[in-house]
Amino acid sequence: QVQLAESGGGLVQTGDSLRLSCAASSKDPFSTKAMGWFRQAPGKEREFVAGISRYGKSYYSTSVKGRFTISRDNAQKSVELQMNTLTPEDTDVYYCAAKNAYWSGADALDPGQVNYWGQGTQVTVSS
Repeated sequence: QVQLAESGGGLVQTGDSLRLSCAASSKDPFSTKAMGWFRQAPGKEREFVAGISRYGKSYYSTSVKGRFTISRDNAQKSVELQMNTLTPEDTDVYYCAAKNAYWSGADALDPGQVNYWGQGTQVTVSS
């Protein structure tokens, strides 16, 4: 069983930066899990944002590549998402995700294969 807790969301202006954090509590080894961030707007499907494999390989959605950076600290059992040059289109609830099975990091994480989700943290970017 894994519990994920996000933090760091808030209200910012266009062009600002924000850093999201996700703390994991797990009896299973955190280092073996693929970790990711998804986001979801009301009435829309949950969308992949960024993922990082157990080996540290990262993959980003086209909409955030070059602006967002995902990182993990296996000793702290945490994953972070640094978001730069934010725009109103980035306004969403952001969810931390963990996948038990191997993920290569060569393409987007499938939300249907995620084993654990956090509660989400709201990010709002004003124009």
